[in-house]
Amino acid sequence: MYLADFHTHSQISFDSTAPLDDMALAAVGEGLAELCVTDHCDLLDEYGLNVYEFDWYGALAQYRASVPVYAHCLKLKLGLELGMGHIDPETSRKILDVPELDFVIGSIHNLSPQAGGSDFFYRDHSKASTCYDTLDNYFASMAELAVTDFYDVLGHIIYPLRYMTAPVSLERYWEQIDAIFRAAAERGRGIELNTYRGQTIAEWRPVLEHWKACGGELVTLGSDAHTPDGVGGGFREACDLLRAVGFSYLTTYEKRRPELHRL
Repeated sequence: MYLADFHTHSQISFDSTAPLDDMALAAVGEGLAELCVTDHCDLLDEYGLNVYEFDWYGALAQYRASVPVYAHCLKLKLGLELGMGHIDPETSRKILDVPELDFVIGSIHNLSPQAGGSDFFYRDHSKASTCYDTLDNYFASMAELAVTDFYDVLGHIIYPLRYMTAPVSLERYWEQIDAIFRAAAERGRGIELNTYRGQTIAEWRPVLEHWKACGGELVTLGSDAHTPDGVGGGFREACDLLRAVGFSYLTTYEKRRPELHRL
């Protein structure tokens, strides 16, 4: 079984303190063939303020130092999780203009600028009405992102549900999600199955079914690990789910080009 974790964070991300070497060592221990570090670059910070740059100096320094150490046992890839890339095309193009970049996750972590731009994490999602306000805003932003060039896969489609304690359903959004998926599939892009370090797997079945029905073929696996103990979490179960839904391949990326590996 070919296993590759294409959503991980290191000390370059604001919410991780893990050196890339520690994440790579964990990947080897989990039997992974590839590890892609995808540190955060959100064009809105957690309070909704604009961001115009990314620490490529630090990211490239640790990546270049780690690659030769693990070359004999692990393909180490350089990625980026670009948040809200659609709101500032000029900044997005500038940030992504890095020859060594292998992979870009397009994510939405924040409300739209028009709604204040704050991170979903800071909202009180104990009421269903607030949850649906967030989801309305979230999928509207994702629809804007889906028609841009600022991603290879759409990240963690069900992301806001992590923070919602009120009972909510995606039923009212499937038509909108399908339109997003068709836009991504037509552009040769993919989605990720984000296991949230092994905590969310079964929840992905309807998402994967809709992705496949909309012509989607490319799926990456991501643990969203911010510490070594989360790397590769739930991947074997996730591969079983992909096969059950009818997918034959796991996708990885090199220099922004997809590569397929039979499940």
